[in-house]
Amino acid sequence: MQPDRWDQLFEDLEARAGEYEAADFDAEVAERARGGVGQVRLVDRLRGAIAHPVEVRVVHGVVLRGRLDAVGADWLLLAEEPGRAALVPLTAVLSVAGLGAQSAAPGSEGRVGARLDLRYALRGLARERNQVQVVLADGSTVAGTIDRVGADFVEIAEHAQGEPRRAAAVRRVRTVPLGGLAAVRSW
Repeated sequence: MQPDRWDQLFEDLEARAGEYEAADFDAEVAERARGGVGQVRLVDRLRGAIAHPVEVRVVHGVVLRGRLDAVGADWLLLAEEPGRAALVPLTAVLSVAGLGAQSAAPGSEGRVGARLDLRYALRGLARERNQVQVVLADGSTVAGTIDRVGADFVEIAEHAQGEPRRAAAVRRVRTVPLGGLAAVRSW
């Protein structure tokens, strides 16, 4: 083989090796990116969109629109309009539109934030005696005041919307398993 041919062969081999290295590097970067996305939870995606307008579709075709105000371990809070908010269990969420590209880092909510579950948020509403409209998983609604929040249920004293909770105004008390909630609207 002539020296020029040897040089050409080595140059060709070096070029191919460089291409293989670049392809290997690109594959490794892509794999790491996929692995990183695989660690991101829905709550991380939601926390990255706090203060942005979103559309949340929940069970039975109910669509909620508003600004994402807060995210807990298993819930989100939407400001639907001035003075009205919707607490939504993540188990009821079918889809969310408008999240954008940002996500919070997995686990960045801290140990305390990770423990602030739906029951915690519902107990806050019960403490404040806010009137609520509860959207059930079948799409029906119940109006009243949250009286009690248990380990896996909530009790709502049903009374007319706009009327304060008084013993005489309560028509009945309804117990709803937490899994039966699609949204809890307060104003």
